[in-house]
Amino acid sequence: MGTLTSVHDETATARTLVLDVPDWPGHVAGQHVDVRLTAPDGYRAQRSYSLAAPANGDRLELTVQHVDDGEVSDYLTKTYAVGDPVEVRGPVGGWFVWRPTQPEPVLLVAGGSGVVPLMAMIRARAAAGSRAPFRLIYSARSKSELIFGDELRTRARDDRGLDVSYVFTREPERKRITLADVNSHGWPADLQPMCFVCGPTGFVETVADMLVALGHDPRRVKTERFG
Repeated sequence: MGTLTSVHDETATARTLVLDVPDWPGHVAGQHVDVRLTAPDGYRAQRSYSLAAPANGDRLELTVQHVDDGEVSDYLTKTYAVGDPVEVRGPVGGWFVWRPTQPEPVLLVAGGSGVVPLMAMIRARAAAGSRAPFRLIYSARSKSELIFGDELRTRARDDRGLDVSYVFTREPERKRITLADVNSHGWPADLQPMCFVCGPTGFVETVADMLVALGHDPRRVKTERFG
């Protein structure tokens, strides 16, 4: 059981929740948790949410994007208040993870709120003092909908080992991420980078196909889908 200790609005529709979960066993960047809500009448709803930050004792950070008609996200982004409890199970997942002991270049490609587990990797890299070079390609509808926008700009400015580029799908003449975007802002395949792609199913499948077409080893392209 966790308790909400603080909240922070990332955008008009995305909110970071900081939870205290006693005896939390720890986690790896890229993992997620299952959050369960139980109504007074006994009705239960459960959803999975990526962890937004590396392990830090009993403290967990979840960044939740509000979804229209979403039972759990609606509560977490509008009603859930400091001091309220919530059931948390995890950590879950062992495939879509990055560990600071991995030295190879890393390419992160995010669609919308798919940036959340990738941000955990970026933060884990900084916390560990890793020198693995990171590149993030972040696709969002507009600048105002960038989750972690200010933090990413600061980190990209201050850390020469982190490069961040953006694709805005609602700006004039830009509809979706292209092969040229991935080729220009990603790593060459011959460097054998680890690639992590997270976002809506269609976005993830498209980007994964692009990476393979550019010569990346499919075994080094890890994907996480939602929606």
